[in-house]
Amino acid sequence: MARSSLIRLAAPTVALALALSACGGSSSGSGGGGGEKDLKVAALFSGSATDADYNSLGLLALEAAEKEHGAETAHSESVPVPDAERVMKEYLADGYNVIWSHGSQYFEATAKLAKQNPDVTFIGEFDDKPKESVPNLWVLDRNFHVAFYPIGVLAGATTKSGKIGYVGGLSLPFSYSEVHALNQALKDTGSSATVNPVWTGDFNDPAKAQQITTQLIGQGNDVIVGSLNLGMVGAFQATKGKAADVVVTAKYTDKSQFDPEHYATSTIYDFTKPLGEMLTKIESGTTSGYFPLGFDSGVSIQPPKNASPEVVAKVEKAVADIKSGAVTVEKNLTPIK
Repeated sequence: MARSSLIRLAAPTVALALALSACGGSSSGSGGGGGEKDLKVAALFSGSATDADYNSLGLLALEAAEKEHGAETAHSESVPVPDAERVMKEYLADGYNVIWSHGSQYFEATAKLAKQNPDVTFIGEFDDKPKESVPNLWVLDRNFHVAFYPIGVLAGATTKSGKIGYVGGLSLPFSYSEVHALNQALKDTGSSATVNPVWTGDFNDPAKAQQITTQLIGQGNDVIVGSLNLGMVGAFQATKGKAADVVVTAKYTDKSQFDPEHYATSTIYDFTKPLGEMLTKIESGTTSGYFPLGFDSGVSIQPPKNASPEVVAKVEKAVADIKSGAVTVEKNLTPIK
């Protein structure tokens, strides 16, 4: 079935919605009964689906669901958190039987509506394994910390100053886990480098990101680890014209076009396979489960650029060790002061 042209723009405050953009293995499931059913899948995005970032990855996954599962789909862009419940209720009224909220900021509203609508399957994103299991709720654990371990290996092997800057948006638990993973990688590899984390307060503000990145570089940080959405544009603006030994890593998609001279790599995310696997389970009657992202499903590290062969080999080994179980990356959500 063709994708529905219905796009609900919950747009009284698009700027606010962009500010709330977040931040986003094998699956195990429960629940069930019933045979295969026609899928009507609706998704909520926190920003524009053409952002070449987190939200565009969601749209690609929806488009794959149309092609591979024959699903009818629709999506809403730039949905502020306070409007999420209303938007999902409108999709419920229109007969959608799978609701996917693409962003952990929507999880509370998603779980609430799942409990109220047992005949509809919900997919919510979270950054841990919830303590409570809901019979009709699939939990997609984004596990951002896992990908930041190899980034820490790269940073530790690349830095000459021993100072690594981390630029985040909102100081949320998943962001803390990324910094802790960087520190674990440094410790495990015997690096004496230190991570200096700063949060701009906004994932999508290039001006703030440029200001903070400029300050970090001025303080001697020669590796900048970015955990931003549209804000990464500003981070790269700060590196242009700087010494060639300053490198930057990004998140979600390939962002090498912003500053090829200083670009190192990106943690790449793909929601197509995870969504497809969950929809296959849903079609067969499995209405709930826990799906953790990892290097076997949805996550990869882009082959490093502007890096020596030795650094590239260390990053590849870190990924292989995580996949084999030789290295376990601790999920530490403890706030960083």
